[in-house]
Amino acid sequence: MSRKSVPGCFSRMIWKKHFFKETCCRCGAPDTEIQNEELEKRGKVKKRKKKNENKRVIISNLPFGSKKWKENPNRYYDSNKIKTTKYTILTFLPKNIYEQFHRFANIYFVVIALLNFVPVVNAFQPEVSVIPICIIMAITAIKDAWEDFWRYKLDKEINHMGCYIYSREERAYVEKCWKDVRVGDFVQLQCNETIPADILLLYSSDQNGICHLETANLDGETNLKQRQVVMGFSSQNTLFEPEFFQNTIICEIPNNDLNKFKGYMEQPNHERIGFNIESLLLRGCTIRNTEAAIGIVIYAGHETKAMLNNNGPRYKRSKIERRMNTDIFLCVGLLFVMCLVGAVGHGIWTESFSEHPPYDVPDENGNFLSPILTGFYMFLTMIILLQVLIPISLYVSIELVKLGQVFLIHNDIDLYDEEADLPIQCRALNITEDLGQIQYIFSDKTGTLTENKMVFRRCTVDGIEFSHQENARRLETHKELDLDDEDFAKLQHFTLPPMNIERPATYKQRTMRPLRRCQSARAHFQGHTRNRSLGRCDSNQSQVAFSSTIEKDVTPDSRLLRCVREAALQTENLSPFIHMKTSTSLTDFFLALAICNTVLVSTATEPRQRVTVPPPIKPSGITLEKIHQIFQRLKLASLSQSFSSSQSSSDLGTSFSAKNTEEHLAALDCCDNDDCCASSGGDELQGKGSTDIGSASLDEVFKSVTNSSLPTDFCYEAESPDEAALVYAAQAYSFTLVSRTPEQVTVRLPQGTLLTFDILYTLGFDSVRKRMSVVVRHPLTKEIVVYTKGADSVIMDLLEDSAKADISAEKRMKRIKEKTQKHLDYYARDGLRTLCIAKKVLNEDDFQKWANFRREAEAAIDNRDELLMETAQHLETKLTLLGATGIEDRLQDRVPDTIAALREAGIQIWVLTGDKQETAVNIAYSCKLLNQRDTVFTVNTENKETCESVLNLTLEEVRKNYEVEKPRRKIFGIIPTSFSASEAPSPEFGLVIDGRTLNVIFQGGLEEKFLALTKHCRSVLCCRSTPLQKSMVVKLVRRQLKVMTLSIGDGANDVSMIQAADVGIGISGQEGMQAVMASDFAISRFKHLKKLLLVHGHWCYARLAKMVIYFFYKNVNYVSLLFWYQFFCGFSGSTMIDYWQMIFFNLFFTSMPPLLFGVLDRDFSAETLLGLPELYKKGQNSEIYKLSTFIITMLDAFYQSLICFFVPYLTYEDSDIDVFSFGNPINTISLLTILLHQALEMKTWTLFHVVTMTGSVVFYLVFSLIYNAACVVCNPPTNPYWIMEKQLADPTFYLLCLITPAIALLPRFFIFALRGTFGPSLILKAQQLDKLPKGQQDLEIQKLRSRKQTTTGASVASPASNDDLDQNISHLCVSPFLHPAAAAVSHGDTESQGLSASEVNPLRKRTPEGGYYFFNRWAEEEGTATDSSAGPFSGHYPLVPSRVTNPGQDGGKQTKDSANNFNHGSHRRSVSAVTL
Repeated sequence: MSRKSVPGCFSRMIWKKHFFKETCCRCGAPDTEIQNEELEKRGKVKKRKKKNENKRVIISNLPFGSKKWKENPNRYYDSNKIKTTKYTILTFLPKNIYEQFHRFANIYFVVIALLNFVPVVNAFQPEVSVIPICIIMAITAIKDAWEDFWRYKLDKEINHMGCYIYSREERAYVEKCWKDVRVGDFVQLQCNETIPADILLLYSSDQNGICHLETANLDGETNLKQRQVVMGFSSQNTLFEPEFFQNTIICEIPNNDLNKFKGYMEQPNHERIGFNIESLLLRGCTIRNTEAAIGIVIYAGHETKAMLNNNGPRYKRSKIERRMNTDIFLCVGLLFVMCLVGAVGHGIWTESFSEHPPYDVPDENGNFLSPILTGFYMFLTMIILLQVLIPISLYVSIELVKLGQVFLIHNDIDLYDEEADLPIQCRALNITEDLGQIQYIFSDKTGTLTENKMVFRRCTVDGIEFSHQENARRLETHKELDLDDEDFAKLQHFTLPPMNIERPATYKQRTMRPLRRCQSARAHFQGHTRNRSLGRCDSNQSQVAFSSTIEKDVTPDSRLLRCVREAALQTENLSPFIHMKTSTSLTDFFLALAICNTVLVSTATEPRQRVTVPPPIKPSGITLEKIHQIFQRLKLASLSQSFSSSQSSSDLGTSFSAKNTEEHLAALDCCDNDDCCASSGGDELQGKGSTDIGSASLDEVFKSVTNSSLPTDFCYEAESPDEAALVYAAQAYSFTLVSRTPEQVTVRLPQGTLLTFDILYTLGFDSVRKRMSVVVRHPLTKEIVVYTKGADSVIMDLLEDSAKADISAEKRMKRIKEKTQKHLDYYARDGLRTLCIAKKVLNEDDFQKWANFRREAEAAIDNRDELLMETAQHLETKLTLLGATGIEDRLQDRVPDTIAALREAGIQIWVLTGDKQETAVNIAYSCKLLNQRDTVFTVNTENKETCESVLNLTLEEVRKNYEVEKPRRKIFGIIPTSFSASEAPSPEFGLVIDGRTLNVIFQGGLEEKFLALTKHCRSVLCCRSTPLQKSMVVKLVRRQLKVMTLSIGDGANDVSMIQAADVGIGISGQEGMQAVMASDFAISRFKHLKKLLLVHGHWCYARLAKMVIYFFYKNVNYVSLLFWYQFFCGFSGSTMIDYWQMIFFNLFFTSMPPLLFGVLDRDFSAETLLGLPELYKKGQNSEIYKLSTFIITMLDAFYQSLICFFVPYLTYEDSDIDVFSFGNPINTISLLTILLHQALEMKTWTLFHVVTMTGSVVFYLVFSLIYNAACVVCNPPTNPYWIMEKQLADPTFYLLCLITPAIALLPRFFIFALRGTFGPSLILKAQQLDKLPKGQQDLEIQKLRSRKQTTTGASVASPASNDDLDQNISHLCVSPFLHPAAAAVSHGDTESQGLSASEVNPLRKRTPEGGYYFFNRWAEEEGTATDSSAGPFSGHYPLVPSRVTNPGQDGGKQTKDSANNFNHGSHRRSVSAVTL
């Protein structure tokens, strides 16, 4: 058997049929058989005892072999054989029956069937009563068996995969099956092989002890991960020898945490070596770029982390199912009443005889049963007779309908993502109808509303901002298309100035073809055929994460490019690096971008082959001495030129959307240009002249160096898109990351020099520190430098105290910090993700002390994580700020439209994100989550009393405004729109709250006030929130407001939120598959949520709700016929309908139409539902299926049964017709009435519907004819022989079949007609629209929408001019406790317009909490509108400058008109944005 190398997901592998036989023969080694027998014989007590220990001890299996296996302590651990099946051939029947008895209805029907075997109470033939329950349980059992069979096949496929295990007898690695791998075995793995168990890495063919993994099978991430050989084994120069391994491994017991693992290895000399998750190879991952790796098995089979995470589809009870269970109990109560009436009636009827009737036979003693006992027996008989009142087939029908609904959702071509080749996944099969009842949506931001494709947009270095206008223009016109290189060059030529193509510094991948994502993962459509790409499975063409064209190509800012080249000149002149102000900062800034990461380097031609050795530099034709001379000659010319032209082409503020940003940043930087490109002598850059000579010469130099230095392009694989974006940005400025090993990283500088830094330590990013650092030794200065990047909220607090420096340095550091903070705030308001870059130089002594501390922490067993955290925090202090970056995470396609439609549908949308507040607010405006008219309350406080008072004050004012709006609507005669059950709020308020405030709310018992406020808010944004806080918010809303909730996210930090909601949706995006694995449904784009909810959700709810209520109606209608008959047969429990026809009535005659109705019925077309989202409220309010509709339907069923019984009764009264001849017309009429009732409910008629409806009637007639003709003595003493044949020859029968259903259905039909005549609702209008031609239908929908928007607009705002809108709405603008940094920004903003803070807001005052308090009331007190000039100020000066335009649409441009209007009171968003 050849070794199987499996590049992709092992669950998709296709193996030859003979492989199973061949493998089984060869992997059944003698020692394995003995081990397996021992496993089966061992007691469960010992196993439990082992599992209960808090640690696991593992030794090598080699000393024990097959003879001493019983002495091996590893024998208590699970084998690697997996079994996901529930049943075996022997256990299937008893186990499946036992599981089906967990359903109450099944127990009920079995008890009833058994009761019918008791002679005293039986209602009809005992054998007949067992048939319905047996058929229902048999259908369920077949379904379960089929699912289990497929699990068995997959288990067999995986268990018989091959791997190499070291054999002591053969002293070599021999091939065995996965199922024969044991804890303590040594396994050899090769490139592209799937890992069979959780293995501790002891040897790698890589010289640095590195093994690369692809974890796509585990978490969906395609970027490679590094795993490191356990410390102490990495320095081996020879091949690892398993027989010499004598260490004992102590680690934690099996758990499902994929990101944590700790333990230690104890050597024979009692020395301990610690290890963590970085040394563990997880089952299901694939070895990449490593020829061979050897390790010892730690966890096997079901104890592996992958298997512990594999919980399969989750079972949830839907809202309809919960409602249905309540109604079943109501039916049980109804059944009890009917049986009680029958029992009492029978007792009364028996007592009415003066002497016992002939059929009342005494017992052997001559005693007759007492009337009470007779009544009790009759009670039980009536239960048997009327048992069909409880719909036995309802449960299995619902399961079949939901499978059909899931099939239709899964195959909807609109929910298929062609680029990613991903359809929608329905992981929970039993809550499809909940999609149609959602009232609250909780969404993540990054990767859910946005692309999670990080694009480098701007940066600030040493307090100087570089706007990257050329890059912004490129991104505006850029479409990520599958272009040829020539086409892309033309596009570049069209978009950018010609010099940008010729300049080598305008970096662009020249050989993008092997790297482009669309070629490896994009499916090609032909019609509706889906061709699945093999991109993720093919190791040679595997897609590279975060490497799309839009992410890789960065057009440099011309001004910054000039500064970088000047810095390179100084470096070449004055090497080693001198401590120039800006040249060093620029160089350090881009070096930090290039090396402060964990990015893996590969070539474009071989994207999976790691570059660990710097490529040889080709002779450039121009020496460094020549470069040096050219720079010297050009130096004077360069310094005498003005950079006005380049500066004007990248005007600093124009790409900001905020209206005052342009002037402000331009003013900021006009005095800083001398710092940016200062010479070593500090000469000022003055004068105006041409830069053509200097520019051309510099370009010539850099072009010559760049084009000849490196022969290849590089491909970067990062663990996060932010890292990749920064590395590509550094590459655009010719700071190219060339190679990386665990010990060294090589960077090519702009002048062509290769610098190889020694990596001393890498402190990875974590959510607590919110930063990462790399400690390197500089190759030129030999200094030890710490480069750190992280969140600005953290880095700014770790900077060196400027007071300790000299006066000039103190001023400079303070200026840089202030300007950088200001730039960061502008970035955040522009919707950019911000990162700060900093450095620190260590002396040798300090570093050695810290390194010793770090080594002790790494070797520690107890509190290891805490010690490592402490060492990292100790190092990352007293940093020097280099600059900051702004990265754009672009909105996904059609997100604003989706959110607007969901909002129209009455759904409340909250965003729960860990991102910065300003960024989240900006994205909220961009995606129409917040409106320009909204008053936005921002609450940031850590004090409980403050939080409570703010919530009270805000809530009081919001309620006052809410009440003021109501009479205004009546005055203008506006009919209020129908609100959903979640109390649709007034659309004038938004709430922004941060994680600290959420903590105060949860810990201080302020949840009710918080919820009361949010109910009146249009949208709620929770920023800087942790995963735990996200889930707490979801649970709070779901439990306190009793609403249906949906959570949607794409990352591991969203898992708890997804699991806390009624419906969880995962987005299979760039952050892996953790969210998908925890979700009920998985989609690839946020825009798919619109059709999933508004169309499929509505359909699923409407279909299932109608089907469930129809089942109740059908059974009550039919059972009532038997109940009415009891009044004419002395409550004896006899029937006028044959037993077989009674049983077949539910099982066959009326079973198919409801199933087809539940799967295919459409009350509205998809176009109408998308065009009129308000129709979704029908499901939100549970209008189709609720207690009132249930009761009305039951009353209608009783009425119809009365008509179906008494019309034939009155027709045949005083005739000599026999019992079955009387019952047969009733049965037929009832069947026709029930089917016609469903025909009235159906909104869609297809060929399937017509066939099933007519087929049911035909099948009934054919069955009756055959049964009545063949059954001579089937049901003694009565005889159904030739009944139907006689009836079909009687004209009265046909007359009854025509008249009776019409009378029975007349009230329902009459009500339907009245609904359409008087006050037609939106639902009826929509149904009429569906019948119109497509063009006319679209026109009518637009009219309806425009009419609704006019109505809504009139009800929300008074009919005044737009300019006075802000003054016409009553606002309380309360702003407690701004963050000091934000307060400083606000202060600076007002001053930048020539106004002091007190002039802008005379009511501002300092609060003891350390923030600012704003209290501004616009015009209109007590509902009385006044002139806008009457207030303290009229809103001309915003408190916080904000942008108006959407970043996804505007791309950074700002028109002159809007800029000019900024100071004229038209900026509603700023006026209404209130910070608390």
